[in-house]
Amino acid sequence: MRHIKKSLTLAVAASVLAAASPALSQDVSIGFLGGLTGPIESMAPGIVAGAQLAVDQVNAQGGILDGGTFDMITADSACDATGGANAADRLVNTDNVTAIVGGLCTGETIGGAQSAGIPGGVVMVSPASTAPSLTTLEDNDLVFRTTPSDAFQGEKLAQLLLSKDIQDVALTYVNNDYGVGLAEAFTAAYEAGGGTISANLAHEDLKADYRAELGNLASSGSETLVVLAYASSSGQTLLRQALESGNFITFVGGDGMVGDDLFTGVDASALEGMIITRAGAFEGESATVFADLATEAGVAADAVYAPQAYDAAFLLALAIEKNGSADREGLSAALREVASAPGEVILPGEWEKAKELIAAGTDIDYMGAGGNLDFDEAGDIEGVIVELAVQGGEFNEVGVIE
Repeated sequence: MRHIKKSLTLAVAASVLAAASPALSQDVSIGFLGGLTGPIESMAPGIVAGAQLAVDQVNAQGGILDGGTFDMITADSACDATGGANAADRLVNTDNVTAIVGGLCTGETIGGAQSAGIPGGVVMVSPASTAPSLTTLEDNDLVFRTTPSDAFQGEKLAQLLLSKDIQDVALTYVNNDYGVGLAEAFTAAYEAGGGTISANLAHEDLKADYRAELGNLASSGSETLVVLAYASSSGQTLLRQALESGNFITFVGGDGMVGDDLFTGVDASALEGMIITRAGAFEGESATVFADLATEAGVAADAVYAPQAYDAAFLLALAIEKNGSADREGLSAALREVASAPGEVILPGEWEKAKELIAAGTDIDYMGAGGNLDFDEAGDIEGVIVELAVQGGEFNEVGVIE
């Protein structure tokens, strides 16, 4: 009985002390997992900058968890499953991050999640992993993405080509999760809409010569070549060698083909009018707010996946604040709460407002730079797919594919 009374006395004393003293601030580290080198190297800086902008805004507006510092540790996984596993292991088990923005390529995301993220109970929010295989990953509700699945992008690409009366294509795709998933989605939708794929060929990444593959594709007789690969790797090589052959008139690509490396060693005028799809920014108040904030900070608001990376980092900060600690446990549920209705709408940059609402016990609903972020059961969102066109050696946005 004395032991019980002593325990109660200590508990009451601790409670009174906690109520009388301000909460101690907690510093929080999140990780950024992505292909800083490798086939999407030219895309990576803009994506990192998008996420870093969110981190900087949190610190500029009072910090996280009662004034703690919010920081982001980057880890290069080279757009590779093995690299993703190794980099995630460092972030999770050495750097002890609370959560991770990333990966970027689907292979590195899955590799990192399976090897370290899921076993470590770490929430991962990818701004750029688009392969449908992520949807079916057994992840204990730990892996999310702020960009739409390629199942959606593939449908929109098919819809776009058919709307332009492009009824016949030759298709080649990089033989990995990204390429296979996007190609399968595109093929199903394109053929269902009445299109014909005269040649359908997987290719291996990082080869110096694709002339044999291009010969097989050209033998189909199609004048339109669809390349689902990476601008910094096989995609650029294929396009350059296809232009040399002169066998195709129209060129088409997915989001992986967006990058300045696409024009290396190529007469950009020869790619004039090339059709490309990628995840786009929601055309609404939240998108405008983000664009203004990014421009003011010197960040390219229209960089590929920059808005989605911003959303991933800002959402994680909101979820950590909602969860009330730097602990990993409970973060997944908190992420879903701050991303979805009901709740008072929070726009990009409104960190101080969000903190006050969370402290008051008020529900919030973050409306992101990329639009609505209501995650489904698999951690996916619908998102927006836009059309780009190569014009004057640059990628110019044509508009949302409705």
